[in-house]
Amino acid sequence: MKYYLGLDNGGTTTKAALFDAEGNEVGICSKATAMIAVRPGYTERDMEEMWEANCSVIKGVLEETGISADDVAGVGICGHGKGLYLWGKDDRPVRYGIISTDNRAYEYPKKWAQDGTEQKVFALSCQHIMACQPVALLAWLKDNEPESYTNIKYVFECKDYVRFRLTGEAKAEYTDYSGANFLNLHTRTYDDELLKLFGISEVHDALPPLCTATEIAGYVTEQAAEKCGLNAGTPVIGGMFDIDACALGTGITNEDNLCMIAGTWSINEYIRKEPVLDGSVAMNSLFALPEYFLIEESSPTSAGNNAWYINQLLPELRRDLAARGGNIYKELDSWIDEIGPDEFVPVFLPFLMASNVHPNAKGSFIGITMNHSRKHLLRSVFEGICFCHKMHTERLLKSRITDVKVIRLAGGAAHSRQWTQMFADVMQIPFETVKANETGALGCAIGVAAAVGDYASLDEAVGRMCKISARVMPNPDFKEMYEKKYNLYKRVIDSLDGVWDEMQQLAEK
Repeated sequence: MKYYLGLDNGGTTTKAALFDAEGNEVGICSKATAMIAVRPGYTERDMEEMWEANCSVIKGVLEETGISADDVAGVGICGHGKGLYLWGKDDRPVRYGIISTDNRAYEYPKKWAQDGTEQKVFALSCQHIMACQPVALLAWLKDNEPESYTNIKYVFECKDYVRFRLTGEAKAEYTDYSGANFLNLHTRTYDDELLKLFGISEVHDALPPLCTATEIAGYVTEQAAEKCGLNAGTPVIGGMFDIDACALGTGITNEDNLCMIAGTWSINEYIRKEPVLDGSVAMNSLFALPEYFLIEESSPTSAGNNAWYINQLLPELRRDLAARGGNIYKELDSWIDEIGPDEFVPVFLPFLMASNVHPNAKGSFIGITMNHSRKHLLRSVFEGICFCHKMHTERLLKSRITDVKVIRLAGGAAHSRQWTQMFADVMQIPFETVKANETGALGCAIGVAAAVGDYASLDEAVGRMCKISARVMPNPDFKEMYEKKYNLYKRVIDSLDGVWDEMQQLAEK
């Protein structure tokens, strides 16, 4: 029997999942990797630890399932977009990898917006510039770490680095690099004028050759096979930006529906056959289905905030539940049932890592009283994350010609019935999830199944391997209450706009 291996490299967790030809998830293995926060706004990871983690989870899922490497038809890799992973001229990582939540280069997009560079960039790449994109980070490195900058042999995105270590082939896959401000979206090629506008022309020769998401971009080497347990010669596809993988994993193959990913990042996206060129959305990039563009609104403002809440405010509860065989996430779902949407809870701004409203905005609870418990604060976190998604989604909807029929939800929030219902109630749009724990890995597996010829197309593979769960309908009784809370959320954001720069100056001292 054939199986397809999907690898998903998030900001702090690496996962491997095996799927059969019907899309059944037969095994998962995951491993945490340390996020290194050397100072406020900086988030990095050890690239060697990351590679070892990928080898560990591949070996782990094969051992746990008892599936032979002979039965693995191929490997697909996805990973967080943006960020920066550099391979050196000495054939080692140049430095720690930079994760997509990094904000060190925040001054560069501001400067480029003021001097007209961004407008010239948008005409070519169809993208606004983000501080966490590799172009901004490379400009920062050129100014602040010249020794790193001059040692660059290859400029990688997250999953392209992992594929390089598996296959020894340096390739740049379209969905990722088109979302990184490297590509002219009109010509679908690297553009020297873009590099010149960013002041990083020197990296031209370090940009690897481009490949598509579903082409076989290399084969597992003997050396990598020894470390990870796969057979040497196993095909590895180009893979994709994790938001493309999640879109495929939730069955997005046409323009009818929206995909929402509530993970570390708040990802809100849909696909269409033309980019949005009026500047109203943050990102246009190339989708895994080559005839489509991915239209995206995003920021690192989603369920990662909930992970912080658990780790910092509930560590003893998590340990106690784990010792008793319990589950912290099920416990939190029961808390949400106790605190209803009509209760007053503080306004939470989910800006612990970065923001979608001001480059220096910080996470905040506004309106805490003596009556508020940790259960109330949990609802604040859930609601604040939903409201941030709603703000992004409102921008997206303005660019659509037709109404959204349903939103497909992926990421950590999709595993919570209470949170999925809250999303539906806040958006007042039906929601659906998929019957897979690792949606990004499923999207990769779908890509592999098509690439090795087991399905005639990605569309056919999605139709066979993607299984949609029951639809969650919005409760109209909560529409007015959530609208009031959302309007308050936006007013709080507006009222704090003048304090963030001063706060950042204190944080940098």
